[in-house]
Order: sequence, then C-alpha cells, then structure tokens
Amino acid sequence: MNNKYKNKIIKISNNGLSPTNDVTTFNHLGEKVDSKVAGELPLTIKINDAEIITLMTLGTKPEELTLGYIRNQGIIEDIKDIISIDVRWDTAVSNVKTKHNDIKEITSKLKNKTVTTGCGQGTIYSSTLEKLYDKTLPNIKIKRSEIFSLLAKITQYNDIYKEAGAVHGCALCNTSGVIEFVEDVGRHNAADTLSGIMWLNEMPGEKIIFYTTGRLTSEIIMKVKHMNIPIIISRSGVTNMGIELAKDLNVTMIARAKQRYFLIYNNKDSIIFD
Repeated sequence: MNNKYKNKIIKISNNGLSPTNDVTTFNHLGEKVDSKVAGELPLTIKINDAEIITLMTLGTKPEELTLGYIRNQGIIEDIKDIISIDVRWDTAVSNVKTKHNDIKEITSKLKNKTVTTGCGQGTIYSSTLEKLYDKTLPNIKIKRSEIFSLLAKITQYNDIYKEAGAVHGCALCNTSGVIEFVEDVGRHNAADTLSGIMWLNEMPGEKIIFYTTGRLTSEIIMKVKHMNIPIIISRSGVTNMGIELAKDLNVTMIARAKQRYFLIYNNKDSIIFD
C-alpha cells in the first residue's frame, strides 16, 4: 500500500496501469505502422465486498477513480469513514473497506438510477441528487485574459490523446495554470478521478477551475457541484439540461473554448472583459 496524498489514514494500493498498448496497423498505402491504442478494462467497485458498479477505464489511477466515484455519487459522504482502497487487476476489482460493515445503508442509496449521456452509458443514483441543492456555489470572477492564458497552457497536455486518441481529458486548474490533468476513456471517469485526488489532498474547490475536453451535460455539472467548483470550461459543446442545471447551481459555464475564443452559457457577469 502506498499513500502520496495529504490524507495518510486511508491505505491505498498503487496499482495503476500503462494507458496504452502497442498494436500493428497498416496505413492508406498498405505500409506497416507500429501504433498505440488506448487501454480499456472493466473495474468493479465494491464496498465491503458488496458490488456497486463496473466502470470501463484506462486504469491509470484506479484508486482515485474509485474514491471520486463514490464521492460524486454521494455513496459515502465522509472520507474519514474509509479504511482502505485495494485494487486487484487479476480479479478486476477495486474494494473499498469502511469502518461500518453494514452495507444496507449504502445499497439503499443505489435503488433508483438514471442512465446518462456519459460515454459508455454513465449512471447517476438518487444519492447523487440528495444534497445537490444544499449549498449554492460562490460567485467567483475570472478575467478573459486568464481564460485565454489557461487555454494556451492546456495544449501542453492530452499526452495519451496525442499518442493514441480515444480518450477525454479533464483538469483541475487555477488562474496560474494546470494543477492536475487526467485522461480516461470517458470524461466522467476523468472527472471522478480528479474528485478523488481533491478528496485525498483535502483540496477545496472554491478557487478551482474545471476544464474538460468533453461536452457539458447535466451529469458533468452535477460532478463539479459535488466538488464545489464554481467555474467549468469545455473545449466541446453543451446540452440544454446542462445549461439549466448550471443556472440552478450557479455554475459559470464556458464552452466551445479554443485558443482565443469561447462562448459563455451561464454567469456572463462572472467574466471580466479585460
């Protein structure tokens, strides 16, 4: 077990995998080309040996993904209730041990679920919605020049996408640059992984900017709200429900953002046009 985070109480395995595999392809001229493809493996999350869900993932940060998933779904609300996270790829299981062995309270939160527009059919449970409206996100200002600067810096990342494609990237940022960047086969997995990293590092979300290469759906807006992040920026587009939820939760929503261009879908007053 290895723990590189501020939280030293939880025992965490360190069983991340390489994100790509070598394959042989042939180009348009029929020439042999050595290429890379993104990995994709099932990972079943269990809590006290009770199966919760199976996710398809690159597997680079499975422990953080596990933690972020159960946090963003509202399955476990206090990180202090967790004893350990142990990932075993021979069984494709990430097992979470908690201080309370009774699984009934947890499984009761998972009775009602909705299939979302997440890559690979994401799901949200009723527990995700229970405390969604408890607190309103703070009004945080951001300069247009800071957005442009961040968009320029983000191009240095996306390493797996550049090498193999087939992945989405998400990042925790501030006005100085990128704090943490994660890629996975689905943007919801990348978002959950970042949420797990935040939880382990006791990182408050109020001064964080969330960036994603993927579209902004209601599911992604819910995730940033559970992470207490007030500003989200996407390279891609948005959905109508994503906009409506951003309005309800006071999320500053910026999308179609590339180089020196973006569209503001919610909270125009939070942008300082310097």
